[in-house]
Amino acid sequence: MDACLPLPTLPPAGNLERMQSGTPTRTPKEPVVYDYLDVRGYLGDLYRFRKARGRGWSFRAFSRKAGLASPNHLKRVIDGERELTAEMAARYAQALGLDAAASTYFCDLAAFARATTAADRNAAYQRLSTSRGYRRAQRIEIAHAAYHGHWWIPAIRELALRPDFRNEPAWIAAQLLPPIRPAEAAEAMEVLISLDMLAVDADGRPRQGNAVVTTGPETRGLHIGNYHRTMMQRAAAAIDLVPARDRDISSLTFCVGPGRLAQIKERIREFRKELIALAADEPAGDQVIQLNFQLFPLSVPGPGPKETS
Repeated sequence: MDACLPLPTLPPAGNLERMQSGTPTRTPKEPVVYDYLDVRGYLGDLYRFRKARGRGWSFRAFSRKAGLASPNHLKRVIDGERELTAEMAARYAQALGLDAAASTYFCDLAAFARATTAADRNAAYQRLSTSRGYRRAQRIEIAHAAYHGHWWIPAIRELALRPDFRNEPAWIAAQLLPPIRPAEAAEAMEVLISLDMLAVDADGRPRQGNAVVTTGPETRGLHIGNYHRTMMQRAAAAIDLVPARDRDISSLTFCVGPGRLAQIKERIREFRKELIALAADEPAGDQVIQLNFQLFPLSVPGPGPKETS
């Protein structure tokens, strides 16, 4: 079932006169839940919209409608002072007048906001992304999720730099290690073009676009985390898949003192810049490679050096 959009309302008389005189005007539309990946943002926009139109909306009135004891419950949720539990989300959806499909999406949106682990956030996001309303409203967000969730999509973007690149799914699929299915290659090209990561010239040859892959603040951490997990899985698989002469997988375990961790991270950042400069100076590459940087603690920090008198 699709989300129900409100019927258009007639504009004030002044607007009607302007419309009749040839000056187009637009009647603001009520916020639609499928346009949001932030439950607080949706509630805040919806409250302001209905409040401005004199529909008897106030925090106290909403609490009465939802059967809530606190007159400021909605305000505290919007301000980030309260979480929407599963039970409260269902009561909110009913009080907001959402239909069945929109209510389900709203409750999943609240679960996405409540999630504290990557597994829970991914599960909630998966439920959101299966909604028909979401898939119509969030096409670019879906493309972002695919870009960060499939290792071969960023690989194909770099593969497009090869002089012999052919915009043929079967050819693209066979160039990757391990090979993917032609259908996956075709879908990857669609994602890259929709994100402006690739553009197709008049002769049909793809080239890299100028877009930088960024996601909204609601899902940025989720997608980037999934990307790194995917690439670490590829690194593990490469131990068996790629001969030692064609890879370099090594690790260090050592103890550092206070402040040294920040220095090491800065050295890694500088090294990344050097590698980016090397890649930019490459006249014609012929192979796509992946380099992962992984630095993380294996113990909690100690009390630090003792002071001496």
